[in-house]
Amino acid sequence: MPNNRRFNFAVLCALAIIIGFGAHLMKHAIAAKGDFSVLYVTQSKGFRHASLHESEDFMEELGATNGFDVTLTHKAEKYLTPEGLKNIDVIVFYTTGELPLSEQQKKAFLDFVKSGKGFVGIHSATDTFYKWPEYGEMIGGYFDGHPWTQNDTVTITNLDRKNPISGHWEDSFTLTEEIYQYKEFNKDKVTVTMSLDKSKTDMTKKGVKAAEFPLTWYRNYGKGRVFYTALGHRPEVWRDQRYQTMIVNAIKWASGKIK
Repeated sequence: MPNNRRFNFAVLCALAIIIGFGAHLMKHAIAAKGDFSVLYVTQSKGFRHASLHESEDFMEELGATNGFDVTLTHKAEKYLTPEGLKNIDVIVFYTTGELPLSEQQKKAFLDFVKSGKGFVGIHSATDTFYKWPEYGEMIGGYFDGHPWTQNDTVTITNLDRKNPISGHWEDSFTLTEEIYQYKEFNKDKVTVTMSLDKSKTDMTKKGVKAAEFPLTWYRNYGKGRVFYTALGHRPEVWRDQRYQTMIVNAIKWASGKIK
């Protein structure tokens, strides 16, 4: 190949690399310009749900299409530090067990929410931090068994069709899903938006011991906002457009974008 042709070929290759690298940088620069930042924690120190990986994919997609940045982690202790929390607006937990946070990190976590930030708990977030009472008080209660397993179909009542987080669900609907009951639940500190319809659900299930079965609620915590939903065990629930819309609405509300 003549020298000039070799030179032209080399220039074209270099340009292709530069253009490709530039496009790569631009893609990530655009992706990093969301309205606010979300930390999605899927750390499991107890039961690990089969839907976790798929939920992570959904969370990234929902963030990309709804204007917020999502950081995924299986190590809460890496991000939930006084310094790390400065870059986060909403924390989302789909977790189990006693996560390895120091006392300083736990204080920073609660102070983060109280200061005006947001927390969203999904399904087993109430199956987390049993040894940390302040966490249970913040989220609203602790898991106390699931009489209805992932293969049971239950009827759920939407208590507030005007609620901007979950009001889009039907007045009454059936769902095949694992349903929790709770201990240390204080209904006076939260606003329940969805609950189990006992009149249309099999209440003879072994292990039923609660009087009421709230499934979705929200509350103010200091200047911050806390939302929790018991739904989300099954991958099929994550694939439900109604559920995805609720998660997006909850995250936006927790961030202060929805009043």
